Amino acid sequence: MTSPKASTTLLHHRVDGRDDAPPLFLGPSLGTSLRLWDALVPALSRRHRVIRWDLPGHGGTPASVLPDPEPGHTTVADLGALVLALADALGVDRFAYAGVSLGGAIGAWLAVHHPERVASLTVVCSAARFAEPATWQARAELVRTEGLDQLAANAPARWFTPAFAGTPTAAALVEDQRACDRDGYAACCDALAGFDLRAELRRISAPTLVVGGREDLATPPVDARELADGIPGATLVEIPGAAHLAPAEQPRRVLAALLAHLDPAPDTAGATREETHAAGMGVRRAVLGDAHVDRAVAGTTAFTEPFQDLITRYAWGEIWTRPGLDRRTRSCVTLTALVALGHHGELAMHVRAARTNGLSAAEIGEVLLQAAIYCGVPAANSAFAVANGVLEELEELEGGLRP
Repeated sequence: MTSPKASTTLLHHRVDGRDDAPPLFLGPSLGTSLRLWDALVPALSRRHRVIRWDLPGHGGTPASVLPDPEPGHTTVADLGALVLALADALGVDRFAYAGVSLGGAIGAWLAVHHPERVASLTVVCSAARFAEPATWQARAELVRTEGLDQLAANAPARWFTPAFAGTPTAAALVEDQRACDRDGYAACCDALAGFDLRAELRRISAPTLVVGGREDLATPPVDARELADGIPGATLVEIPGAAHLAPAEQPRRVLAALLAHLDPAPDTAGATREETHAAGMGVRRAVLGDAHVDRAVAGTTAFTEPFQDLITRYAWGEIWTRPGLDRRTRSCVTLTALVALGHHGELAMHVRAARTNGLSAAEIGEVLLQAAIYCGVPAANSAFAVANGVLEELEELEGGLRP
């Protein structure tokens, strides 16, 4: 195992899960610590050796871990080297990687420059390039001279939706930023200033999932779509109700997307009925949304409970999790079938699901046009009316983010 230059001091880290499980590295965003992934680790560590780490000057990692901490000298390559040094020290040759924002950029850089080390990549609320270099250079200078208080005060508006900003989880993450070492934080800003992977995205060969928050102001959905379009074969999942720190704000949705990417064909041969139901419920919530599923659960009676159990275990726990098709493709197939059969209530539900699974409004329109030829124009005419109403509703809810 070889790595580029790195400090002899390791990144502060925490390991959860069995030593013999497939390794999964989780990278944090600028200003946060490894606690960003707290809500997902219990589930992830059942099947993976989960390795979380802190950026230089963040959490438990000192700024001195950097090989060259002088202003303007730190690069994403330096941060990637520190991750590889940690992997080497832990005896990990090849690993799955998931990271948020700067953590995602580090993962993408590793996938480009060290493809032999990255088995799979998940990039969450990140970008191939983060704003103009001067923006990050100015932030680095501000932090070096005045500290983190001003940034921490404004962090809730940058990181969270208004509904989540006042929660204890949000407050704890903001305190992580306030507690950062100013030199370490500024060095990470320097790294972002020099980062531009747009021309190299096509070199990423690892299976890649891109996750975007539909209400992310720091790295808006257009950034996620640029990553997904640039990385060959990448899957895009947009998370409704999530801003920049999606794993903290919408942990169940991010977890479902990540598990489907890491374990596309979970072994259910020895699973109990309860375990299959639980797995199916996770996928059902990820695709249809908590509000819809909560309504269905609340309306379940003794008479309808067997049917609810049936669709949760078989439709969601076994069919939607099969590896042969990704969720975008399954949405296309489902929409077509519902158009053909004239199931308009289900169609409206699955138009919403298709947007959750990453289909744009234009792509949904293409599916309906295809259905017009093979299912009939009258059927497609009704379907367009249903879908248009749903998309207009979503556009209003999402603040005009509909493509």
